[in-house]
Amino acid sequence: MAHPVPALATAAVTAAGCVWYLPALADLRAGADRPVSRRLRAASCVTAWATAAAVAVLLLTTDPWTWPAATAGTGTLLAAALLVSAALHHSRERREAAAHWTELAPAQTPPAPDRTRYVVAVLLTTGLTTAAITAALRLAERPDTPTAWLTTITIPAAVLTLFLTLATTHTHHHRHPH
Repeated sequence: MAHPVPALATAAVTAAGCVWYLPALADLRAGADRPVSRRLRAASCVTAWATAAAVAVLLLTTDPWTWPAATAGTGTLLAAALLVSAALHHSRERREAAAHWTELAPAQTPPAPDRTRYVVAVLLTTGLTTAAITAALRLAERPDTPTAWLTTITIPAAVLTLFLTLATTHTHHHRHPH
């Protein structure tokens, strides 16, 4: 496949992604007016979309797939790390808020936190990251046959499907304990 085709597709998707990265930029500009977890989540969003934009530029300016694939993998890992850090900060902020509310009304105990969404977020982030890295590595090998292209597409899809299944199963078992 010629590089301009995926570059154009990546640039179009990146431009359409402004509904996510423009509010994230506003959160980053707000600075200390926003909680740390929200700013980290916004930084993760901006990093992911900046990675997509960088990949589009690299697809137009470099010939081998190595640089765009490496950039995609690195950006995805950085965005995933920021997202996990945001989840950890959010958890800490919620515990701190619960402690403050307990001090105000000690007779009431806060409900037990539901950690399902954090487990699902980690599973999905891990699946997306693993699928992206797998796809980047497969593209770096420069597939040249239809079979190689088929495995380049299906292996990351299978990895992502596995993690989606794990997340769905965890959510189902948490909500419907038997």
